[in-house]
Amino acid sequence: MKIKQLLPTIAIVLVALFFGCKTDDFDEIIGVCPNVVSTSPTNNATEVPLDKVITATFNEKMNPLTINQSSFTIEGASVIASSSSAKMNSLTANQSSLSIQDASAIAGTVTYTDSTASFTPTSDLVINTVYTAKIKTSVKDTRGNALQKEYEWKFTTRNSPAPLITVTDPTNLTTNVAFDKNIQVTFNQDMTALTINASSFKLLLGTTEIPGEVIYYNKVATFNPTSNLITGTYTATITNDVESNTGVNMQKDTTWTFTTVNLSAPTVTTPDPANLATNVAFNTSIQATFNEAMTASTINASTFTIKLGTTVVPGVVSYLDKVATFNPTNDLVSGTYTATITNNVENGLGVKMVNDYVWIFTTVSLPPTVVFTDPVDGAINVAVNKTIKATFNEAMTASTINASNFTLKLGATVVPGAVSYLNKVATFTPTSLLVSGRTYTATVTNDVENSAGVNMLKDTVWTFTTGSAPAPTILSTDPADLAINVAVNKTIKATFNEAMTATTINSSNFTLKLGITVVPGVVSYLNKIASFAPTSNLVTGTYTATITNKVQNSAGVNMVDDYVWTFTTKTTEIIPVINIKSLSRFGILAGVGVSNNAGASIINNMDVGIYPGVRSSVTGFPSATINNGAIYASDDIAPPGVAAMLLQAKLDWDEVYGYLEGATNPAPATVEGDQGGKTLAPGIYKSTSTLLIQNGDLTLDAQGDVNAVWIFQVASDFTTVGGAGGNVILSGGAKAENVFWQVGSSATIGDYTAFQGNILALTSITMNSYSTIVGRLLAKNGSLVMTHTNIITKP
Repeated sequence: MKIKQLLPTIAIVLVALFFGCKTDDFDEIIGVCPNVVSTSPTNNATEVPLDKVITATFNEKMNPLTINQSSFTIEGASVIASSSSAKMNSLTANQSSLSIQDASAIAGTVTYTDSTASFTPTSDLVINTVYTAKIKTSVKDTRGNALQKEYEWKFTTRNSPAPLITVTDPTNLTTNVAFDKNIQVTFNQDMTALTINASSFKLLLGTTEIPGEVIYYNKVATFNPTSNLITGTYTATITNDVESNTGVNMQKDTTWTFTTVNLSAPTVTTPDPANLATNVAFNTSIQATFNEAMTASTINASTFTIKLGTTVVPGVVSYLDKVATFNPTNDLVSGTYTATITNNVENGLGVKMVNDYVWIFTTVSLPPTVVFTDPVDGAINVAVNKTIKATFNEAMTASTINASNFTLKLGATVVPGAVSYLNKVATFTPTSLLVSGRTYTATVTNDVENSAGVNMLKDTVWTFTTGSAPAPTILSTDPADLAINVAVNKTIKATFNEAMTATTINSSNFTLKLGITVVPGVVSYLNKIASFAPTSNLVTGTYTATITNKVQNSAGVNMVDDYVWTFTTKTTEIIPVINIKSLSRFGILAGVGVSNNAGASIINNMDVGIYPGVRSSVTGFPSATINNGAIYASDDIAPPGVAAMLLQAKLDWDEVYGYLEGATNPAPATVEGDQGGKTLAPGIYKSTSTLLIQNGDLTLDAQGDVNAVWIFQVASDFTTVGGAGGNVILSGGAKAENVFWQVGSSATIGDYTAFQGNILALTSITMNSYSTIVGRLLAKNGSLVMTHTNIITKP
């Protein structure tokens, strides 16, 4: 978005009167000089909004060439100058003749149109700043008459920015909104809850106001309609009567619209196969796409059926993203099928289809073919321990794939071996190693049949030549195949029988899956061992690890087959909820100093303590405030017992810090560097040096356990970097009170960071500008510094 779109235009109407000239209400009268007759804001005005339109009114038209950056300047504002009665010389109203400034003139553009000179700065006015506006004597009217002396006035901006709405839900122009939808907006700062009410947050259908309850919590205002919405287009409005908790109104009303769902009955828009389709493959899944989201539970084996004549085809019915799918238990056979979706299926509003949807299709009766062989025809340097494979285009009758129909020969000599079939793949495994440097012939005869009893049209024959070396193999895996109770922070490893080419061991050839979900991770190779390190901890479940036969030894020979093994992780060990004892009362506890450098920082529902530091080392209160709490220092004589209470808190700090630093159950997962962009399950995470949250936010996912605990053991400094990332986000029921950051040196919370958890730092803690925390800042030996407008809230 451009700055001009963000900043209001600040108008200054300029009229100057030359010495020896008289004031006149008419244009082009000899002897009349330009003169300023009024300004807004007035001289010495205070609490001027950052988006205020600044005006100075002239008595005549100005010369635009005299209004430029030299005569009209300002620091951090938008300025408009406009005349009221007489017209000024547009050639003299320019950037040289008009200015508003503080320490130095700001960058901006100046224009002049129809007695109005406009100065548009490149940034907003600065909070709590005294500005001086100047109209210089180089400004002239259209007859060349100049101001007799420089005109100057001052004003002071307010000390808080206007609040903004950052998110609406539903978003503007959204369609198909549910009837039971609650309407929400998210502000960019904390608001005064009393100003967010049924008068300032309204919902209308046309001109009819919708009754409802308005609730505000944690920057989010919610409108709960008294009853469900109906079909139509709604208009939601937040008026500029709402205020931030610093008493600043929104700049303008925010209005957006959305449309609720249509009550028309759902329909099937696309069947697959299409109605009357022919030559449909035997392994086809039958699908139907609806025109809208459906209720998944109504799409089942009773409402979605397939028949061959009058015979019901067994299968599994599923639904996802408007698509209903019927997966036959076995491959189809030759014939004409009837697919039916009954009108008992419902959309998300409970509306049923009007009629059953029926279509027919006919399967293929084509002969099967071999679509791929391994080795391929003409391959050379084939490993002498190679198994020979042929892949068909469809499901085959396994009994027809045997030692008579799948053979391997060396010249005219039949090679003994075992034949098997699985998932369209026929495999020939030689009884002993092949002979190196010889050419072999593999044959699959046309006696093999598909599941419909159709034979191949002809034999499939291919040849390959062996190399001089056997293929590499995997000797062992860690975890072993079928292992159970595997740690969730496990690195998966496979050990080869010989040195491998490292570049072939990569994320394409070494994968890990949970079901069908690919697990992200980093693959490496060293000393015959391939390693897969998951990006984040595993969860409870059964995993499948695969190393494909594309990996090669140092001689360039591939593995014969993919190597696949499975293992099951153990149930996540639970860290008990940690009792922080007397520390629970403190939002801030420091050793030598507590300071609030600038801005109206707030500590909510917790105390501030310093020990062994004294009260004189607590500075910046006010403008920092404590809601429902107090400041306690080691030298306080009232109330009695403050020093003893603070000493106990320090003893409790030592105990909790020691527990966090030494926690080993469950086994800590090693972390290092930037944790931004990661999602971490409950557990203990150990860094042997510094730790960052920078390129993205860190999400802590409790996975539904409201008592889940995280312990971060940081040996040195801990830093979050504001801007593109650095926030800590809780999900899955996670609570900030159960997140602990044990920091061996100092912690810094970056600009604008939203942080969660309890920091126990051995040295100091710094909150940079506008950062917030739901948690506690507890520094043993150093100071706690709030840099600018920080918020600390009890978890």
